[in-house]
Amino acid sequence: MITIQTIKEQLTQNQPLVDDILHLNLAHCGIQIHSNSQALLDKLRVYFKSCNVVDDKEEISTAVNIPIIAIESQPPELGIDFIDWKREPGKKGRKDEYFDFTNSDGKQGRVVRKVRTGMVFLQSEQELIAAGPSIQYDNQVINYINSQYMNWLQNNGWRICHASGLVANHSETPKGIAIAGLSGGGKSTLMLEILNNEDIAYVTNDRLFIKQGQGEQGNQVGMLGIPKLPRINPGTIVGNPLLHGLLDPQQLSHYEAMERQELWDIEEKNDVPVADVYGEDSVQSGGNLSAFILLNWHRDGDEPVSLLEVDIQQRRDLLPAIMKSPGPFYQYTDGHFEQDTAEFDEEAYLQSLKGVKIYEAKGTIDFTKMSELCMEVITSQ
Repeated sequence: MITIQTIKEQLTQNQPLVDDILHLNLAHCGIQIHSNSQALLDKLRVYFKSCNVVDDKEEISTAVNIPIIAIESQPPELGIDFIDWKREPGKKGRKDEYFDFTNSDGKQGRVVRKVRTGMVFLQSEQELIAAGPSIQYDNQVINYINSQYMNWLQNNGWRICHASGLVANHSETPKGIAIAGLSGGGKSTLMLEILNNEDIAYVTNDRLFIKQGQGEQGNQVGMLGIPKLPRINPGTIVGNPLLHGLLDPQQLSHYEAMERQELWDIEEKNDVPVADVYGEDSVQSGGNLSAFILLNWHRDGDEPVSLLEVDIQQRRDLLPAIMKSPGPFYQYTDGHFEQDTAEFDEEAYLQSLKGVKIYEAKGTIDFTKMSELCMEVITSQ
């Protein structure tokens, strides 16, 4: 019989864990990462340095402490018949597969396997385990850690959006904007272009969480990000001089010689260490959401880029750019899991966006001009 305990034993192989523990404090949610590999913990500590890494155990958040075990091993072979997780529109190829089961005590569990890398993850209320070549594919371990924070946010009333987030970091309660668009629409490139302004701080690149009733008067929409670095393609690096150092000179010259259209279609992700590139004060956990920018522009457009305020109630066709599935790791408070057949709750998103100004970007893609227009929006709030 498959149980949480038997899966745990298969994934950990009873390997001893090192004494070191990585503690993260994230908006009242404490996360503890244990591992059999000191090298993996060292990599994770460097990655998460921009958020609150706690070394003094007395400072660890006591509100919620989520323990995660990350095992460095060969790709686990569990002998399970997995089911493919249906990908979102526009995404190609197999990525995740999963297997759901019920524990002997009635608790539910899910095993998720990454098709390309063989990494395996156990999601349950009792045990949270990542196993496989974790050092090589540490980005997937990072995503799994973030998924636990995302679960906590959603189970506490925060709604997930497929958006980047930035704040003006010159006020006590930073006011921010979100940027959303279809995949490949230049969301990350625009976000980093705006971040070139020294008064702007980074919140998140691809997963933004919003919630009504935040702020001192309780009448504002709060925004929170996750501790995940932007992952960008070479075209974004070539177009932003501050990012040129992410490539060696030979790589940079190679990409600079390409035609714009050819460069745009290259998918080779690079992490952007925001604090190293833009300065220590360039990262914030969140703020109050004032405006949402929806990118509905085109590479082959023949009109100048423009930014106009719209009524999202009347333009529900733009909502798909904002809405985001919680994904295969999401477990509800009653223990059941998200399914890939679940439909989006448009009314819930519209309620969450009340009080937020919505702007539609149209015309030809022009990152420099759009950055200027977005800065006008930020400074006018």
